[in-house]
Amino acid sequence: MTEAEARGIASLDELNDTFMAWAEQVANARVHAETDQTPLDRFSAGGAPRAAERSVMADAFRWSAIRKVTATATVSLAGNRYTVDPALVGRRVELRYDPEDLTRLDVVIDGRPAGVATPFVLGRHVHPAVPQAARAPAPATGVDYLGMVQAAHEAVTSTPISFRDLAGPGDDASNSDGDQLGLFDTGTAS
Repeated sequence: MTEAEARGIASLDELNDTFMAWAEQVANARVHAETDQTPLDRFSAGGAPRAAERSVMADAFRWSAIRKVTATATVSLAGNRYTVDPALVGRRVELRYDPEDLTRLDVVIDGRPAGVATPFVLGRHVHPAVPQAARAPAPATGVDYLGMVQAAHEAVTSTPISFRDLAGPGDDASNSDGDQLGLFDTGTAS
């Protein structure tokens, strides 16, 4: 850390770059006193890294919740209700689930599988704590509605007011739909 302060590292990116250079050039290239190998040689001696099985990875990222089974052999999670084995009534069970798919919950008691919770009332398919993707903006229609309204307004208001053109008492100068200025074509004849 003293070297980093003395060098005057100004950003996290610069710190990360400097650390990576140190790790590759110094730390991983030194012979370790206990193993008589460099960390890179020791890591490479084990062969190619194995990928974890898909089922193990899926289980590693599942969420869990503890619930008490009701007298009607149901449990609730995120506003949904699920039926479970009636033999579990009154017991506390662990529900393990994929937060992005609430249609399947595994029931576990004392670390052992105890069946599957079947959806009874399913109102939500994704847990509410899962961040939702931002919605894409609506595609443009090509019609500039506000531009049309503004143009109609400017057409009416850009000329000076002529009091002789205004309707007097008893004159029927307005449209039947109440559009006195005639801004919008409603399809009705005036």
